[in-house]
Amino acid sequence: MKLELYYSPRTCALVPYVALTEAGAEFTVHNMNSRSGQLKTPEYLKLNPKHKVPVLVVDGKALTENPAIQIWIHRNFPQAKLLPADPWQEIQAISLMCWFASGIHPKMTPNARPENYCDLPDSAESVKRVANKLLFEEFRIAENLLAGRDHFFDHFTTPDAYFFWCLRRTLSFGLDLSGFPNCMAHYARIGQRPSVQKLIGHEQQVMAEFKRVALTGKE
Repeated sequence: MKLELYYSPRTCALVPYVALTEAGAEFTVHNMNSRSGQLKTPEYLKLNPKHKVPVLVVDGKALTENPAIQIWIHRNFPQAKLLPADPWQEIQAISLMCWFASGIHPKMTPNARPENYCDLPDSAESVKRVANKLLFEEFRIAENLLAGRDHFFDHFTTPDAYFFWCLRRTLSFGLDLSGFPNCMAHYARIGQRPSVQKLIGHEQQVMAEFKRVALTGKE
């Protein structure tokens, strides 16, 4: 089985990278520079017309959307226990990932691209302020879910990696999450996992290479 992951630094493609690493899977990483327009080339749009990452290509067939990718990895590498064994808890884990994808992720995006949400002059700060109020409401729910717990379930599962990315991306915007101590303790805990440390090392190398190419103009 040939696995190829299309990945961009700082994006939620972190989640399948960590999951595949946790599973001990062999996979090739295609490092995509989302800021260079690489995700909108005709070649990439054939792979994913939504011009997003991650994409997991399995024996030439493309799979998109993080929750679906995580379910596929779990089903094909069950020994990694990336989702809970109990059927009800498994469905709850999938529900969490869908919430991260559709509830939390969109509320972070206005910090990066406020112009996509309002094109009125000088509206960027207002867009961010409203979005972040809603974002913090979501984090309050997660704060309660993590009360007295190391993970969302009895052991590390893919939702833990997904939520780690949500916090990491939010922190990259300079937002203060000190009011969510359970979330931040979870963030610190997951950040120490070897799979996450491997991802961080890979990301640093990729970003350094992207910077070199931007400065020299040489691939």
